Amino acid sequence: MAESMIIRIQSPEGVKRVTASKRETAATFLKKVAKEFGFRNNGFSVYLNRNKTGEITATQNKSLNVLKIKHGDMLFLFPSSPAGSSSEIMDTSSVIQGLRPSSAPQVVEDDIDQFLIKQDGKIYRSRDAQLCRHGPLGKCVHCVPLEPFDEDYLNHLEPPVKHMSFHAYIRKLTGGADKGKFVALENISCKIKSGCEGHPPWPEGICTKCQPSAITLNRQKYRHVDNIMFENHTIADRFLDFWRKTGNQRMGYLYGRYTEHKDIPLGIRAEVAAIYEPPQIGTQNSLELLDDPKAEIVDDVAGKLGLRKVGWIFTDLISEDTRRGTVKYSRNKDSYFLSSEECITAGYFQNQHPNMCRLSPDGHFGSKFVSVVATGGPDNQVHFEGYQVSNQCMALVRDECLLPCRDAPELGYAKESSSEQYVPDVFYKDIDKFGNEITQLARPLPVEYLIIDITTTFPKDPVYTFSISANPFPIENHDVLGETQDFHSLATYLSQNSSSVFLHLISDFHLLLFLVTNEVMPLQDSISLLLDAVRTRNEELAQTWKKTEQWATVEQLCSTVGVQPSGIPDYSSVGSSTHAPSSALWSCQHCTFMNQAGTDQCEMCRLPRT
Repeated sequence: MAESMIIRIQSPEGVKRVTASKRETAATFLKKVAKEFGFRNNGFSVYLNRNKTGEITATQNKSLNVLKIKHGDMLFLFPSSPAGSSSEIMDTSSVIQGLRPSSAPQVVEDDIDQFLIKQDGKIYRSRDAQLCRHGPLGKCVHCVPLEPFDEDYLNHLEPPVKHMSFHAYIRKLTGGADKGKFVALENISCKIKSGCEGHPPWPEGICTKCQPSAITLNRQKYRHVDNIMFENHTIADRFLDFWRKTGNQRMGYLYGRYTEHKDIPLGIRAEVAAIYEPPQIGTQNSLELLDDPKAEIVDDVAGKLGLRKVGWIFTDLISEDTRRGTVKYSRNKDSYFLSSEECITAGYFQNQHPNMCRLSPDGHFGSKFVSVVATGGPDNQVHFEGYQVSNQCMALVRDECLLPCRDAPELGYAKESSSEQYVPDVFYKDIDKFGNEITQLARPLPVEYLIIDITTTFPKDPVYTFSISANPFPIENHDVLGETQDFHSLATYLSQNSSSVFLHLISDFHLLLFLVTNEVMPLQDSISLLLDAVRTRNEELAQTWKKTEQWATVEQLCSTVGVQPSGIPDYSSVGSSTHAPSSALWSCQHCTFMNQAGTDQCEMCRLPRT
């Protein structure tokens, strides 16, 4: 034991320690080095000096003592082939901590991620006439480009940006000398690691190897989506119509695409092109989602249209003055922005839609799925507020460690361990009345630690992925309003918009879903050509599909049903004083939008009533 010693080996992959003895030969020592670093015997060279002098070779029949290698010495290893060559380097997953195994499936990131990875991302500044004392080709601290994660720059934007973009966060991690070679975005786990055989399973036993670490909640410094944009006001207005006519809350899924958000360095925007409303039961104070047998078909149709599910939206609206059209301002800093139950639901949805990430050993990290709540703003008008929950919240929800508080919607509660489930301790930091930072156990937990706010906007120049008509096709699952998706409503829609070009006529998201999912004549297997025409806005393709036997059958089915002369729904069967009858509506002469009685301005085109 007295002859044993530890030799430090420095390589491009880091420093490792190899235990050896003074009397062992150089060949034996090099075999230990190869095993420690995962190299084959001839895949590297070891030198006494950093400048590659004093090479130690296996042919030297000398002991380490003769080579004057002592305990604690530093040797230098250089690979004889480029790092990553499969001919010389073995699987390094067990050697380099944080790198994914070579056998792991290839991660295919989203198109927007692949695009942003290739971007420079730096914030370029022009020469300051007062502070810059150099020529036009020079650079100084006042005009040198800034990194996309520069906090001072983000804080001075108007409005200030509290969260850097996710790709800016990645640039920050990979901006060091090693270029992020050892960066690994680890997903949090709140579960006991399986396979620990040194003790009985929980609750009889647990050890530091299998026990999950305690979690201290921190406000997340980055966000996966930096902006939510509805393509036009009509999308949101049609969604709000259900609440306007019933007073009951409503929920929908946002379908759209992820694009670059140029207002923030390396930012991502979720553009919303349509809202799908699944089966649900809504009241003035609650929402209950029902099983949706058409969910997979809707996702498939959206995918063929170049869209994907990017988030969900729900209403929390209470009318304040029906004559003025105002709503109550209930969500603010004195109450809450998202309730604990809504945070848990958002975490559930985000876990269902993970963000593919090449830097994560699991192949995914966080989520781009967003949450939007339609609620009253400070001006007592309807506002759309966007949010996500943090990755820590996603982990607590995924592993069933977070519960809502019944009487305090702004508080959550971290579960306590039981014989069925071990739950790690969850903490958060707060400021006491003396101004000291203290650590609190998250029982209960202010959900503000879990929320990331996202700006929600409408474009100055509206965008229309789908066509807008004065008499649109009914939205799905609106039967309670008397708005039913059937061939009678299709015949009414076609007759009222007969003058439109066929591509414009058929480019309605809800109409396309009806053609695919109706029980009389579902067109799921024969509508791909039409979906391609809508996606590419190709009138020629649309006319080609119009000549098919399937559309001829649809027209024949429409001709067999009677069409009412008016496209205004009949609300007499709803039977509630909160439902707006057709006589209580007025039609705008500019855009034919149906508005509530008592309003002097059209809610669609914002022009005064004439």
